[in-house]
Amino acid sequence: MIVFNKTYFILSLLLFFIEVFIAVFIHDAIVRPYIGDLLVVILLYCMIRSVLNVSVWKTCWFVLAFSFLIELLQYFNIVTFLGLQDYALARVVIGTSFQWIDLIAYTAGIIIVLLVESWKASDVK
Repeated sequence: MIVFNKTYFILSLLLFFIEVFIAVFIHDAIVRPYIGDLLVVILLYCMIRSVLNVSVWKTCWFVLAFSFLIELLQYFNIVTFLGLQDYALARVVIGTSFQWIDLIAYTAGIIIVLLVESWKASDVK
């Protein structure tokens, strides 16, 4: 079950640096709020697949459920509830504002993962 997949690891690093770049340097109305959310589920997927040999579907469902849970916790203002509102890292990682459209961005990211994985699987055969 535990493995090291170099390809997913490299993709994870690349996506992580893209996410950091977006968080630090991009302050617009499209890329930061929506593309960042779309990419974060792909990042989480790649991180999991870089160290665990779990099926594409199970990983996708887990990542999507986890992302939805974090968004739900934002609705309940979990950062303030935990007393972390003064910590910028906690506000960035967990988030502070619930938005329905984020759920769509997460879903779109997972759909992209499923399409790419499906394409990879059919390309190999």
